[in-house]
Amino acid sequence: MSAAPEQAQPLTTRPSSEPVCIKCRGQEGEFYRDEKGYEYWRDCECVKRKKAERLMHSSNITEEFQSKSFGTFEKEDLHPDVSTAHDLAYEYTKNFLNIRKSRMNSIALLGQPGCGKTHLLMAVSNNLIKRGIEVIYFPWVEGWTEICEDYKLMPERVRRLQRAEVLFIDDVYKGRDEPTKTQREQFFAIVNYRYMENLPMLISSERTIAEMCQFDEAVGSRINEMCRDYKAIINKNMELNRRLK
Repeated sequence: MSAAPEQAQPLTTRPSSEPVCIKCRGQEGEFYRDEKGYEYWRDCECVKRKKAERLMHSSNITEEFQSKSFGTFEKEDLHPDVSTAHDLAYEYTKNFLNIRKSRMNSIALLGQPGCGKTHLLMAVSNNLIKRGIEVIYFPWVEGWTEICEDYKLMPERVRRLQRAEVLFIDDVYKGRDEPTKTQREQFFAIVNYRYMENLPMLISSERTIAEMCQFDEAVGSRINEMCRDYKAIINKNMELNRRLK
């Protein structure tokens, strides 16, 4: 068996301005020999870190939201509904790799505004990205405004939401008494594609599943089925709104 090369070629081209990793010295990994004498390549930790940074950059998650984690979630004197949502989001994150290909691979946190639904699902998102899993963040109001700015780009933008590894839709059906015709049609296209392809979604909304079904039963029922194992409802209670404290 031939000896391992003294210096492997980098797997990717490193920009000249990027600092060299102290551990791998810019080689992005090295060859190892196992107990049976077989050689294999093992990526340096910096490769995983760079991938996570690229995924975060393309996720649409703001710098402020990148700091959200389960550790930064205020847990003192939690209302039982919020505590349930927290524990559910944490369990979902732990079990994600086991359920991601199944029908019930999604999570929905529904109900009272300002109680931390977005924070918890952002904690899920940030955790997945650090593990090298793509997450695209789509805030309902701002997202549809951007999509509808240029109808020529709508198919491309909708396709990106359809095909993302994980899609976080924040504040579903927010901002109007009912969705527009375009929102109805394109949202169904997004949800149905992900339903058929078993692609996970993270859903936050002030609406219940029953209220979603009033707008579009096909959408609401699909979300309900995909989130059946991970769905929490925080009953409306203004005292739970952290923004009012």
